[in-house]
Amino acid sequence: MGRLSVNLCGIELDNPIIPASGTFGFGYEFAELYDINLLGTFSFKGTTKEPRFGNPTPRIAECKNGMINAVGLQNPGVEKVISEELPKLKKCFNKKVMANVSGFAIEDYAYTCEMLDKQEQVGWLEVNVSCPNVHGGGMSFGTSPEAAAEVTKAVKKVTTKPVIIKLSPNVTDIVSIAKACEDAGADGISLINTLLGMRIDLRTKKPVIANKMGGFSGDAIFPVAVRMVYQVANAVNIPVVGMGGVSTAEDVIEIMLAGATAVEVGAANLINPYACRDIINDLPKAMDKYKINSLSEIIGGCK
Repeated sequence: MGRLSVNLCGIELDNPIIPASGTFGFGYEFAELYDINLLGTFSFKGTTKEPRFGNPTPRIAECKNGMINAVGLQNPGVEKVISEELPKLKKCFNKKVMANVSGFAIEDYAYTCEMLDKQEQVGWLEVNVSCPNVHGGGMSFGTSPEAAAEVTKAVKKVTTKPVIIKLSPNVTDIVSIAKACEDAGADGISLINTLLGMRIDLRTKKPVIANKMGGFSGDAIFPVAVRMVYQVANAVNIPVVGMGGVSTAEDVIEIMLAGATAVEVGAANLINPYACRDIINDLPKAMDKYKINSLSEIIGGCK
């Protein structure tokens, strides 16, 4: 293994940097800018069983040190992802990719994961349990240990590849939910997803976003991410993928010290499309500065 290498659920990554779902499309758009094979891997656009147009516009609101989005899982549906998006990706990315899956009922999650599990290109299934459970009165699966565990069990029954459960930070006790997912068979945990935020237009006195509220991301949420990664990594015995406001090589080192095995970069890609490339290039210098020989050695190094 090289200095930057890490092992995520049995698969070695050249480095821990993973563009987060929803900020990197299906990869080939960024491949026009630089060789995306230098990434550890990336998590592709959140995929559902059926195609989704997403929420009404406007969907984006700017904030100090961040942004709010309410895109609403716009995607072509799992069948088109498999028949159209993955073949396009194969032409420019020769590593295993992380498939991000969302659903509105447990059977939706199971169906989509089973379909994607069969794809040779897919290395991991990142299951986003912070979406509304339409069949259960609008609750998010990720807000209770029992509901998160139910999704985990259903997905694990129909898959063979590592299942990483992506948790919402909009909860009181993140640790109990992470432990419930681990007990239900999860191979890893990823966190944090976006915080719930809102902006109001002073001129119209109405919400900026048509959906009223949306996911708050960007630099401002980084301390929350570090805290939650630290809490979860110290409570479970499976790998943690950390994310939330990561935009520099120093951020990567900090969140790995908190316990992250790999690190997703989200909003930074929307500000600078070369963000992940730049972070990877900057990591060796940052490691030298802090006298770090190998990234795998610092995982969970903050006690």
